Amino acid sequence: MIDRVKAGGLTRLVRACGTSLKGLAGAYREEAAFRQELALALIALPLGLWLGHSGVERALLLGSVLMVLIVELINSAIEAVVDRSGLEHHELAALAKDISSAAVLMSLLMCALVWVLVLLYR
Repeated sequence: MIDRVKAGGLTRLVRACGTSLKGLAGAYREEAAFRQELALALIALPLGLWLGHSGVERALLLGSVLMVLIVELINSAIEAVVDRSGLEHHELAALAKDISSAAVLMSLLMCALVWVLVLLYR
């Protein structure tokens, strides 16, 4: 086991940001679904700022889009861990991947529902 001194304060924050950016870059590079959802988000986020009439409406529109990206990142992480653990089919591994995929679907449905409710029922 390697004994590492943990950084604190600003150094820790800079390292954490670097790790997060590395994760975003990896998701962009390796995950087609993330790239597609990011392209949609680059359209939907400015549109949500423009279409929202209040801070609450804007927060709902933007938050629901960002939630899709967050859930996709978690789904991609789960799939990577499951794939790393072995290539042979295992019922629990398949279930974990199916459930994380279902979470992405639910986040997309929630996003659509939020947009419909905010924009149609003012």
